[in-house]
Amino acid sequence: GAPGSGKTTLAHQIMFSLASPERRALYFTVLGEPPLKMLRYQQQFGFFDLDKVDESVRFVSLAGEVLDGNFNLILQRILREVESDAPALVFVDSFRSVMLATKDQPDSANAIQLFVQQLGMHLTSCEATSFLVGEYIYEESETNPVFTVADGLIWLTQNIHRDSMVRKIEVKKMRGQAQLPGLHTFHITDAGVQAFPRVIVGAGTTANPPTAAPAERLGMGTPRLDEMLGGGLPRGYSLLVAGPAGSGKTILATAFLQEGADCGEPGVIAAFEKSPNETMSPALANLVRTGHLGVIDTRSLDLDIDVTMHQMLEMIERMRAKRVVIDSLSGFELALAPTYSENFRDSLYRMVAVLTAKGMTVLMTSELEDRYTDLRFSPHGAAFLTDAIIVQRYIEMKSELRRVIAVVKVRASTHSKQLYQFEINDDGLVIGEPLAEYQGLLGGQPKFESG
Repeated sequence: GAPGSGKTTLAHQIMFSLASPERRALYFTVLGEPPLKMLRYQQQFGFFDLDKVDESVRFVSLAGEVLDGNFNLILQRILREVESDAPALVFVDSFRSVMLATKDQPDSANAIQLFVQQLGMHLTSCEATSFLVGEYIYEESETNPVFTVADGLIWLTQNIHRDSMVRKIEVKKMRGQAQLPGLHTFHITDAGVQAFPRVIVGAGTTANPPTAAPAERLGMGTPRLDEMLGGGLPRGYSLLVAGPAGSGKTILATAFLQEGADCGEPGVIAAFEKSPNETMSPALANLVRTGHLGVIDTRSLDLDIDVTMHQMLEMIERMRAKRVVIDSLSGFELALAPTYSENFRDSLYRMVAVLTAKGMTVLMTSELEDRYTDLRFSPHGAAFLTDAIIVQRYIEMKSELRRVIAVVKVRASTHSKQLYQFEINDDGLVIGEPLAEYQGLLGGQPKFESG
């Protein structure tokens, strides 16, 4: 990877994790950073273990041999140290510096390949696993002879987009075993490198196999809404609740989580509009306090889809949750790093598919601007991703602003097609009678038509 992408930190973390008195490690430094300077920075990470230095880990500088620009001298020094120490792990950092120091030699390209082959052969014969660390640009991965000889290739990148930086790790090659394809997010924290593998749809899921029996219906916690949905929301479905600001989306989601808690089904909520601590209602706070609700921390900016997915899945596993609320998709998109915002719909599809495959029933809210000239259900073009849709709208009736609610779809199920007026009071969201006598409700100005 490029300078600053985390190569040396990852190499040290691997080394200190694996090294022991029975499995010693040799770390060769070249021209990039002398051992003392490297140790000064790496000891700030949680994985650093001073007791292992000299006991299980030894640092050796190759600066003198590299300055001579002679492959044979470099190879002899490495093999001499390996023979003396009998390590199980060998690191060369930076291997690119070795290549650059000898580039002026005659036939340097063939010499590099021969050097790498001889080094690999000798280290393998010594039963040592070797890690070559170097600064390379991505395009070199297709042509560089070092990558051809190596058994494995791990690539680190850091992408700067506007004001955000996203780090990615990719296993481009690993001989003799399958690897998880694609780019995976990683963070560098005080503890070191933390990777967040892409969650693959269908991988490791615990969903029940398809069955011809009707799906179990879950209560929504809002009177009359279960009836409108055709008997409740089928378990394992994804539901989109779309409506303008103040229409009661979060109140409906809270009732959904409260109903789950009453039925012994813990829930998880990710609230992206503001910090959960700022917007949490007394009902949600009580669910958290009693252990029926887990809250995903969404306070950081430049969120990452893969990181958020891992946080959700870990909390779901820990709490044995059955219900998930994402409030809202609009806030979620704004909180994401720009890199992910560009592919928000694709990422959202993967997230919903993974959660429902895990057997979760998912409720998502979405901010929907009231446009009475067209009928839309999601500003993200994500309505087709969900199994059910509930829409909330404002209408003008008798010079008052009133709210209406309707079920747009419930996949593979009958449901009410009528528009119902509802109110929000101290008891939450209260749905009234259907507005059967009115026409033009979705246009914002209904007309009464007597029977």
